Amino acid sequence: MEAKTWSVEIYIEEDDTTTNARAVLFTGASTRVTGKGSARRNPVDRPVPEIGDELAVSRALEDLAHHLHSVASSDIAQLSGPARRRT
Repeated sequence: MEAKTWSVEIYIEEDDTTTNARAVLFTGASTRVTGKGSARRNPVDRPVPEIGDELAVSRALEDLAHHLHSVASSDIAQLSGPARRRT
């Protein structure tokens, strides 16, 4: 069995009330899939940046999962049907 390593890089940007995150999956091949997420703090809440980071990153990872599933579904659709014989 071959072991593979894929990596995800997380990028976080924040201002006073909004945190934006981007999760980028690198498969080692030419495939790169990106997910985005954000979190907004209510101005009356205490500023706890870690919570905004956690929410935004979790949403970016969820979005990444949906995009990766779409890529896989598209690949399956393109390759479905009987294999062609080589002559």
